[in-house]
Amino acid sequence: MLRDCNFSTTVFDDLSEGHEAALLGAPLVKGNLLNRPALTATMRELRPAAVIHFAALCYVGESAREPSQYYANNVVGTLNVLEAMREVGCKNIVFSSSCATYGEPERMPIDEHAVQLPVNVYGRTKLVCEFLLRDFSNAYGINSVALRYFNAAGADPSGRMGEDHRPETHLIPRVLMAAAGRGPMLQVFGDDYPTSDGTCVRDYIHVTDLADAHVRAVRSLLDGEGGFRAFNVGNGHGVTVREVMASAAKIVGHPVPHAMVPRRPGDPPVLVGDCAKIERELRWRPKYSDLDSIMTTAWRWTSSHPHGYEDA
Repeated sequence: MLRDCNFSTTVFDDLSEGHEAALLGAPLVKGNLLNRPALTATMRELRPAAVIHFAALCYVGESAREPSQYYANNVVGTLNVLEAMREVGCKNIVFSSSCATYGEPERMPIDEHAVQLPVNVYGRTKLVCEFLLRDFSNAYGINSVALRYFNAAGADPSGRMGEDHRPETHLIPRVLMAAAGRGPMLQVFGDDYPTSDGTCVRDYIHVTDLADAHVRAVRSLLDGEGGFRAFNVGNGHGVTVREVMASAAKIVGHPVPHAMVPRRPGDPPVLVGDCAKIERELRWRPKYSDLDSIMTTAWRWTSSHPHGYEDA
């Protein structure tokens, strides 16, 4: 989407969690954020006007098992990005944060003024990174936007890009893989939550809408909006796991094979975002606001790319 909006982009990534085919021909510099000299050298050569920082480990369960890995990659990696920016004079960064920084808020929907008390290691690493952004803004004048994602889902409507994680842990692709018989039976983690049907409620945001939020955030920084700002990015309404399965069944044409299993530690019952701030300040609104639209684009990708980017 950045290139569609006439931005020149270069990707710095070690591809440990990604796929080169997903870059759609964008220039790639292979490297790891923990290698600060390589990162700084790349920035010095490119002299970027802005950085968009996506490079995080993001699995809640894994973060509990491997906190050292998560603090190193997510926190030290972000510190290295900021130090490299500081060294080369880049003053603008958009950061992929998370609704996981809120933990289990008392009120729904969650607005940006809610107390941030994350209940898992992943969320804590993202919150530490937000403190880094605030402090680097105050001390060094590096302007930043933290986008607190809710649950990114769906696929590019053009069919160019979609989800392909190894292993896949996100709910919607797991639901569709189970429905298509290309994955294991879906495990539903808990059916005894205080929700309408006992399963967790989440706010799903289409990836195209999420990409648009990043473009708008970059433009606001380049237009001179300074300091540290944080925005929720979601649809503003939640759906249960059972509702996701029902939508998939409608699109695929048969029920989703599933089994109920115990809750996972660190999973809040409900996470739904209040996105009035980003709508007001960046004039952003989601175009794919209903679950069936999100599921349809995801199913189109899953159907046409049964082996993910190997089929691209």
